Order: sequence, then C-alpha cells, then structure tokens
Amino acid sequence: SFLESTGVVHGASAEFVVRDSNGTACIMANFSAAFGTSYETGHGFQNVSFELPPSAEVLKNNSSCGGVNASSPSLVIAFGGGHSLALTFTRNATRYRVQLMRFIYNMSDTSTFPNASSKEVKTVSSVTDIKADIDTKYRCVSTTEVHMSNVTVSLRDVTIQAYLSNNNFSKGESRCQQDQPQPSPATLPPAPPSPSPSPSPSPVPTESPFVSKYNVSGDNGTCLLASMGLQLNITYTRRDNKTVTSVLNINPNETTASGNCSAFLVTLELQSKRGMVLVLRFGMNASSSRFFLQGIQLNATFPDAKEPTFGATNTSLRALQATIGHSYRCNTEEHIRVTQAFSLNVFSVWVQAFKVEGDRFGSVEECLLDGNNMLIPIAVGGALAGLVLIVLIAYLIGRKRSHAGYQTI
Repeated sequence: SFLESTGVVHGASAEFVVRDSNGTACIMANFSAAFGTSYETGHGFQNVSFELPPSAEVLKNNSSCGGVNASSPSLVIAFGGGHSLALTFTRNATRYRVQLMRFIYNMSDTSTFPNASSKEVKTVSSVTDIKADIDTKYRCVSTTEVHMSNVTVSLRDVTIQAYLSNNNFSKGESRCQQDQPQPSPATLPPAPPSPSPSPSPSPVPTESPFVSKYNVSGDNGTCLLASMGLQLNITYTRRDNKTVTSVLNINPNETTASGNCSAFLVTLELQSKRGMVLVLRFGMNASSSRFFLQGIQLNATFPDAKEPTFGATNTSLRALQATIGHSYRCNTEEHIRVTQAFSLNVFSVWVQAFKVEGDRFGSVEECLLDGNNMLIPIAVGGALAGLVLIVLIAYLIGRKRSHAGYQTI
C-alpha cells in the first residue's frame, strides 16, 4: 500500500470518548491511525505520511451522542495544525456501523506539508465497512485501510463502540473479517453447483436526472465548470441471492458538492444526504493540451445487499475530452462504464477543466454522438431526395417510350 511504501510506523493506540450532557459515555474508541497523501509543491508532487499523535483530542463541540431529533452520533478528533478525523455512526435494530469517515487536513500546516503550493483546507470522506452487533464492541487487530480520494487512512488495533448501554465497552465483540482465520484451499468444502441468478432490475426512474451546475475553485480561481445530469447504474447481489440493478438519479437538492484544484488534477466530490459519495477526477495530457475525465469513484450503502457497502473505482478513463481552454458539450446521453457492476450515465453535459476564464465556458467542442445524431436526418433526407429523383427520371423515360411508333397528325 501507499503507507507501507513510505515506511510509516503506527504509534501507540489512544482512547477517545464522547459523553452526553450528563457525563455518560455514548461512544468509545481506541486505535492508532496513520495518514498518507500527496500534495503539490513548486517542484512537483510530494508524498507525505504522518501519524495520529498522542496529543490528539476529542472536539467536544463537534462530537455528539445524537438523539431522536438530533444528528447521528459522531466522534470528531482534532490534531496538529488544523487537522481532524470524524466518524459518523448509524444503526438499525440489530447492528450499528461507521456510516461515514471524514478527514479534514490543513495545507497551511508547514510542519506536515512543507513547501505546499496550496494553503487551503481540504476535506475527503468515504463510507466504511466498520460494523458490529448492537451491545458489542467492534474489534480489529489487523490493519484496515480506508481510501478517500487521494488520502489513505490506516487504522490498527481498533476497538470502537457506539450506542453504549453501560458507560463502557461491552464484553461481547464483533471481530472484523481481516482477523478471521483464513482456511487453506485444501480444507475448503466443494461448492455445490448452483445456477447463476438472473438479473432482476429494480424500478428505473421514469425521468432523466436534473441538470445541475457545479463550480470548483482554488487559489488561482475556477478550475472546473460543469453543467450535467448524473445517473448511477449499479448491480449488486441481495441477501436472497438475487442480482438486481439499481438506477439512481443524483438529486442536486440533496447533494453537497466540493472539490480540489491542482496543476494536473481537478476533483469534484458529490455527497448525498444518505452518505453516498461520488468523486469525478479530471486529468490532463500536457503534450496534447487536452483534459479528460480520468477517474470515477463511488462509495454507497445498500441495506438489502449481501455486502451493504458498495465501492467502485476506475482511474484509467478517457471520457469527456476537449482541448484545454475549450469546453466539452454533449446533448446526447453518454454511458461511462466504470466497473462491471457500475456505470455512470451523463445527460446534457457541458464541462471545462483546468483553464477557465471569467467563470464562462470557452469555445465548444461537440461530442461525436451529437455529430452522429445530425448525420441521421441528413442521411434520411438525402435518401428521400434520391428516391424522388429516381421516380421522376423513371416517369420521364416511361412517358417518352409511350410515344414510340406514333406520328403526329
């Protein structure tokens, strides 16, 4: 992994507790954490890794035990020069989980990010697979990595419990999958033959997604200007072993947009109120002076799925391409295949990355699909015109032949 390649070593575990107004503990956590990312300097990109220090402490004003009319329980840990790690919890009748992990890091912290070109505060987030039965603690000795955009968070020797019932960790525990003994191939029982479940599509939205405008700005102004409608096409296996396809429209009224700008990468992150996170990354080819949609990442949760946490990433795409300084526009719906289980449908897209002047789109480069759509009526019209011409010529020839052998009186 990235953190292993940089040689980071986990420090000692630390304990963090969130208490309600009566001083009763509702969240307890004990773990060590390490962080790894890359950032831009005046001499290119620099890799950095750092630990959660012993001085890290719970932000009481930002942490919460939640409640009937309050937000979900959350643990917010602050450390260093303006950095914080937040865990937000949700539950159902039998289990609770860390629904969302959010990391905020301050690029103006010169001790962590020396010579950083940007001084902004950046935010990344991701759903997690940290879950446990109610009234048990989540326990994971093995290293767990959570990937959020360009940041990797590594947790080790983790004990976490929310919705505490006795003001302390429960005796019972739910162990993570990484800690479970892995059977050797020789001891695995033969799998019984079973037919592949046929896809059973869920109801498809009858309307196209709303077209929304997005703007990402950095120290040097706007680096991304976009107008588009987004639709997710996700295939997963339910608990009853049926494969279903879920088609979800991104509703801009229920989505928070954020992003980052750098010299060679522009990121747009969309997070819904339900915790789903969609990240679009635009790259550039300096030699050809073109930008393109380079990567797509999706983290979502499906309660009826065998594996409720769904994640998909592709960093080798070449979609929505145009010359830098120009904009890419396509009125035709585009289907971008991310993985076998996930594709992104883009409607009425108009986008420009990196060089944006005056917050206005530059010269338009139309997509090939729109060009093909124009060719269809032209081809049909030309064919009809040719058919009319052939009929007219045939009529004239037939009329001329009908006078053969006769003389005018």
